Amino acid sequence: MNIDKLAPIAAVIVAAIAVFVVGGVERIPGGYVLDGNAQWFILVLMLIGLVHGLMSPVTEPASIAFIIIAAFGFPRLANTLESIPAIGMYLNQFVDQLAIAIAGYAIAALIIDLKSRITAD
Repeated sequence: MNIDKLAPIAAVIVAAIAVFVVGGVERIPGGYVLDGNAQWFILVLMLIGLVHGLMSPVTEPASIAFIIIAAFGFPRLANTLESIPAIGMYLNQFVDQLAIAIAGYAIAALIIDLKSRITAD
């Protein structure tokens, strides 16, 4: 198994644990609530995204743009899932957790792109 399979599986497992076992990482207008175990889940998901992005870099500008838009848009899209009775809030929290890992991947892609621009001949 390579990092392109392991990182998304790890992100889904950590996000599911964050939502169903611990109760999720709550999103507020300025960011995330960082009390209890929430801060550790955010750190682990961000590290999963960063490691995945650094070990499997994206070089196409369209792919980088798609990743950045996904990291920005997934939490906003997830808020619409709360209208589903009984499971909507869990789906919202789960997608929010995945968006944290995608944000880590986007940061890694931006770091690699910036490095390649600086070190270009």
